[in-house]
Amino acid sequence: MKIPKKKNLFERFANWATIATGSSAAFITAISVIIVWGVTGPIFKYSDTWQLIINTGTTIVTFLMVFLIQKSQNKDSKAIHLKLNELLASHQGASNRMVDIEDITEKELDQLHKFYVQLAALAEQEDDLTCTHSIDAAQENHTSKLEILKTKPHYNAHKLKSRKSN
Repeated sequence: MKIPKKKNLFERFANWATIATGSSAAFITAISVIIVWGVTGPIFKYSDTWQLIINTGTTIVTFLMVFLIQKSQNKDSKAIHLKLNELLASHQGASNRMVDIEDITEKELDQLHKFYVQLAALAEQEDDLTCTHSIDAAQENHTSKLEILKTKPHYNAHKLKSRKSN
């Protein structure tokens, strides 16, 4: 049984506005406003006031939507990070160093990226797509898995040799 969650007024409004502004009806309404504005151009002789109306309206809507979109993205991002953290924490072979990785510096992220590039290069040398590596023991895991794979009948040793020679 789900317990109903209490949301504050802004949270409820933001959820409603996100759904409403992302709908087909909102898009059709926006197109209609632009068409009506364009049709009224000759009536108002394309005056500065006529142009100012659309400029002011779109500026206000854009300004407010930036904050609404950011709120929605922050919430979605936090939920996704929590789900990924749960998967990492529950998986025996995963490195717990990856939990809350979004809080590390850009330089540290670049270092991890380089590590995973090396890990991908190791994985390309394997004949079994189901092989995996942990960040904590990648080279050791690679060597031991490769030795085990070499004993299996489905292992294609000549493929590995041809990749190394290229």
